[in-house]
Amino acid sequence: MDYKSLTMLEYPQVIDRLASYASFSLSEKLARSLNPYSDPSVIRYKLELVTEGRRLLSVNDSIRLGGCIDADPLLAVAEKSGVLEGEVIHRLAYMLSIGRDLGNSLKYHAAEYPKLAAMAGGLTPPYGLIQTINNTVTDRGEVLDSASEKLASIRREIHNAYNRLLGRLEKMLRDPKMQPMIQEAIITQRGGRYVIPLKAEYKNQVKSIIHDQSASGATIFAEPLAIVDANNAYQELQLAERDEVHRVLRELSAQIADHAQEIRTVNHTLAEIDFVLMCAKYADDLGANEPILAEKYNRQGNPVIKLYGARHPLLASEKAVPIDVVLDDDKFVVIITGPNTGGKTVSLKTVGLMSLMMQSGLHIPAESGSELSPFQNVFADIGDEQSIEQSLSTFSGHMTNQIRILDRANGKTLMLLDELGSGTDPQEGSALARAIMQYIVDHHVPCFAATHFSELKMFAQSTPGVTNASMEFDLKTLRPTYNLTIGLPGRSNALLIAKKLGLTEEILNNAQKTIDPTEMNADKLLDDIRRQYDAAKKARSHADRMRSLAENKERELQRRLDAIEDEREKILQESQSALEEEVRTLRDELNRIRRTINRNKTPDADVNQLDRDLKAAEKTVKRSGEKAMKKAANVPEDRPLKVGEKVRVRSLGTESLAVISNIVGDEAEIQLGALRMRVPLRELSRRNETDTPEETPEPVQDRSTRVSGEIFHASPGVEIDLRGLDSEEMTARLEKYLDDASLAGLPYVRIIHGKGTGVLRRTARKLLLAHPHVKFIESGQDNEGGDGVTVAHMK
Repeated sequence: MDYKSLTMLEYPQVIDRLASYASFSLSEKLARSLNPYSDPSVIRYKLELVTEGRRLLSVNDSIRLGGCIDADPLLAVAEKSGVLEGEVIHRLAYMLSIGRDLGNSLKYHAAEYPKLAAMAGGLTPPYGLIQTINNTVTDRGEVLDSASEKLASIRREIHNAYNRLLGRLEKMLRDPKMQPMIQEAIITQRGGRYVIPLKAEYKNQVKSIIHDQSASGATIFAEPLAIVDANNAYQELQLAERDEVHRVLRELSAQIADHAQEIRTVNHTLAEIDFVLMCAKYADDLGANEPILAEKYNRQGNPVIKLYGARHPLLASEKAVPIDVVLDDDKFVVIITGPNTGGKTVSLKTVGLMSLMMQSGLHIPAESGSELSPFQNVFADIGDEQSIEQSLSTFSGHMTNQIRILDRANGKTLMLLDELGSGTDPQEGSALARAIMQYIVDHHVPCFAATHFSELKMFAQSTPGVTNASMEFDLKTLRPTYNLTIGLPGRSNALLIAKKLGLTEEILNNAQKTIDPTEMNADKLLDDIRRQYDAAKKARSHADRMRSLAENKERELQRRLDAIEDEREKILQESQSALEEEVRTLRDELNRIRRTINRNKTPDADVNQLDRDLKAAEKTVKRSGEKAMKKAANVPEDRPLKVGEKVRVRSLGTESLAVISNIVGDEAEIQLGALRMRVPLRELSRRNETDTPEETPEPVQDRSTRVSGEIFHASPGVEIDLRGLDSEEMTARLEKYLDDASLAGLPYVRIIHGKGTGVLRRTARKLLLAHPHVKFIESGQDNEGGDGVTVAHMK
């Protein structure tokens, strides 16, 4: 990637933010060396890896890699036969133990985090090394007595020699003859040897070696000759201990050197996993989403750029205004116009950073469903290129950079040009800007350019592949709204702003006279287009709302009809049960009569006649009941379900009709939307389209059914239509629907929000992503409604 362009787009500042999440220096190095990739397979892998990291942190945010170190310099010392300090060796063991535990955890959850689990293969520490280090060195870096038998023996001797030495010194301090000569009854050290403080005037009365004296000269620190041998013995043992500790650490360092490559692998794998978690934490804090990677250009040969609610990653979330940048398939050049400080430059940087972040494997601060194609390079000419040292004016600086970019740009790169043609004579600058844009179009280079020249607005309007865009401006408050509108050119509004600020009419009229009439007509035309655009937008929104209300009413009426049919079917079933119960009662009565007659020796012929009469009556009752039920249900007798017939699936509880595609035995294959499933025939009910729905009040019924002590929640249906609702109504209905769908155990649901302005879609998807019952979401298939439908997969 072009480093100068990365700097102009503030990519290094994004990397600085990312690096601040590092747990140790090696992962910070990985972050600071991060550059965008151009290989789609690598980009996809990195994005999916961050998604796994976010999923891991969502269920276990206690993962910490703090305390790990960059082992490379230490291993280099060990490999050169150097001796590592005990504290450093312990930190290596701590790092290895963290890698071991994390690796085991990720392997155990390989089904949930397959890519992280694959990385965990590099977290296997050298066999037995952690235990060896822990048995040798404490967490403070001190060598344990158990490190060697010799060291344990030396330390026992040191303890005994110390006790003997201090015992003799304490005896001297308690000696009545010595007490007048002692300055203070303490034992101290000078030069590593134990001494006692004597008054200076008695230095010749005690045979001793003087090691030091106080600043005033009143006190001398003397080592009595009587304890010199004891002091020597103690010193010799300490030197022996030092040598043995050094030997132990040298052997341990040699072991570490033998396993240097394995330790280095663990160390670097931990850094790579920490880097993934850094990206995940940064994405969570940004409120970012994984973008859709369009690996190939569209059918028109243009890159896919669809950003919904994109925010500049370096702006505070409360200050950043989301923008939608969605290009039609036949567009690849965008010319942005609008007033100064209106947000053109920020919009350019936002588009550039979205692309760079995605190609770096980072999730982007935009709504779910945003889609981008990768570029081989991103070039930018943004900011003031003026340089006194190089004798470059603003125009010369921009032109030098643009020449460099045009030489390297092609159809696989993205260009971002700010204030094209500025810094020189307006007429020449406009002509030059138009010529540059024509060159870009002729060479089919994807480009976003910001300008004030009206000629470029007309160029965009009349040139295939080019579209206008504008930054909105509130003329009432005289403030920019920072909203980007694709498809409409913008105005500078200089005269109108000056008028509202109080500039005299005389000056305004004179200024207006000097403006080319054709430009004034063009501005008026743009105003008319924008007014028509706003009116069409409102009309479309109103039409969508009315259509949604009508569809909701239709579904409500259909639901009421379904409730009536269900109630009628229930009554008929109860009637059939009552008839069958009556027949059973008559059969029991007949058997009782038969037993009575047998006891009274009545001829069987009479009983058999009664039996025949009862069976005939039973058949008549059954046949009459069936006819009555079929007549009440308004269904032809004995008419089987057929292939191609529309039916309702009782167990799903959906209002949608399914189509029978095949019947095998007592099961049917049905097509329900994009779903194809096999269900028993008894679960299907025929919908009679000739019935007229009755305007009866909605029956009040419980949403759950209790069977044998268990509660089974009725399905709310696999889809809900929210079109026509405002955000508050939509939020309430959607939350209730998701709760019902979760209780009913539905694996997924479809939310119909329509396309419209995108406000309802963004609000619904934001709620879905944060909802505890939702696992993940995706846009509907083309045959389900595309971007007008969101499919939510339930946990």
